[in-house]
Amino acid sequence: MATPANPLSDIHSAIGADEKPHADAFAAALLAWYDRHARKLPWRIPPKQSKSGVRPDPYRVWLSEIMLQQTQVATVRDYYEKFLDNWPSVEALAAAETEDVMKAWAGLGYYSRARNLNKCADEVASQHGSRFPKTADELRQLPGIGDYTAAAIAAIAFGEPVAVVDGNVERIIARQYRIETPLPAAKAEIRQLLTPLVPNERPGDFAQAMMDLGATLCSPKKPACSLCPVSEGCQAFKAGDAERFPRKAAKAEKPVRQGAVFVIRNGKDAVWLVKRPDSGLLGGMSALPGTDWSARKDGLTGEPALPFEGDWRKVGGVRHTFTHFHLQLEVWETDMTGAPPFKGWWSAPETLQTEALPTVMKKAIAAALPEAFRK
Repeated sequence: MATPANPLSDIHSAIGADEKPHADAFAAALLAWYDRHARKLPWRIPPKQSKSGVRPDPYRVWLSEIMLQQTQVATVRDYYEKFLDNWPSVEALAAAETEDVMKAWAGLGYYSRARNLNKCADEVASQHGSRFPKTADELRQLPGIGDYTAAAIAAIAFGEPVAVVDGNVERIIARQYRIETPLPAAKAEIRQLLTPLVPNERPGDFAQAMMDLGATLCSPKKPACSLCPVSEGCQAFKAGDAERFPRKAAKAEKPVRQGAVFVIRNGKDAVWLVKRPDSGLLGGMSALPGTDWSARKDGLTGEPALPFEGDWRKVGGVRHTFTHFHLQLEVWETDMTGAPPFKGWWSAPETLQTEALPTVMKKAIAAALPEAFRK
């Protein structure tokens, strides 16, 4: 009898509700595909080297996984390379000033990740001899490392056979088993089904292969099922309804918050900046002075509470979306001599590029100074 070309061909042709793909065949097919089609990423060890026993630097794996949370690979690449140039090791990052790290992070969003970088690096350097713990359970105890990140580091950097579940993996498993339970309620079921599929050999490559499969072939819309290495065991593929999965609970409409920010200039295009409180949204970042962000639905009426008397001009508005709400900001501008009556600093045009400004603040400054962030 001829040897089947597809490693999943020993799986029954019709998969019932209580039957699952064979774990060894699933992993074999997936890894064979990964060996041929793995994405080339700056933080990744190519599969040929990985199979020979080469392991990536845990520091680089950790840094990349923190950056990749809620952020596209294309965006992360440049930030990752610049971070390594500035802080090539966990010891170097532990010794860095938090303000410098926040400046390097500006634009990546989800700024609590940046605040935790220093904390985590410091703890690894001071309490673990500059060596990251090797298990997911131990890694989870470090600042800023949750279940997913802990599993990813443990699998990729240390070869622990643990289930690594991100959005791509959820989609693959939901389709493999036609899971009708909508996300996020299905997360526990997905993890339970994935765990037996994780091989003891090459668990890090398996995790990265799942990520690559979801990012390339098993896409949310129009998945390339005919090219998928594990389609033979996929129940959604057999049913012809892969795009139905994963099921998702209806999202509540995001509220809109209103506010105002103040572009204060010294007559020479230098802008007065303040530092946001260390805790909370955009904590520790540089910002324009402004009002609180209200959840009023009627918007601002008349002028906002201006920070001091002056020749104030409304120069526009910006809209920005955060995870849980939309923000609509009016942008007001004035020129002054001296300094405003509250703590802050003047940032000249040539230094604005290096400030730890989140994207929403860059948008607001650009409403008054269109040339501020043009390269």
